Amino acid sequence: MGTVEERLAALETQVAALTERLAASPPTADTPPALAGTFWALDGLKQRLPSDGAGAVLYTGTVRVADQHYDWQYGRGVDELLADDWAELAATLSALAHPVRLRLLREVLGGRQTTAALADIEELGTTGQLHHHLRQIAAAGWLRSAGRGRYAVPAERVVPLLAILAAAGR
Repeated sequence: MGTVEERLAALETQVAALTERLAASPPTADTPPALAGTFWALDGLKQRLPSDGAGAVLYTGTVRVADQHYDWQYGRGVDELLADDWAELAATLSALAHPVRLRLLREVLGGRQTTAALADIEELGTTGQLHHHLRQIAAAGWLRSAGRGRYAVPAERVVPLLAILAAAGR
């Protein structure tokens, strides 16, 4: 078994070897959370940024809803985001600022993709109101007509939509 000092030295050697191994092979999606660290995505982003920059914002996700799977990652530099004209984003964001529109997006993501199926939901209002809301969120790019009264959330909008909802819930 050895003395306490010998056992401590052996543990220190194992920790050093593990630290070297993790540095040589950064965590992946398959890495157990205990080894990956709390801020594994943030740590990866920081490694890719210049040290003199203002930083960056990254959102990423892997989503399975209904019968669809989406993988998405997107990032932008803070300097670029702060330089943008945020007023141009108002229409896109305001399209989400209505409970009926959010419900429509949830239903479409969940598999109710036809106008007829959506019209069966009483809380969504009249057919005229339903079409009004569908037009609003489609014009803002959150929905796309899939033809013949069918709608889909564009693949490139699924993770961003869920990221906005996650951020709003904080």
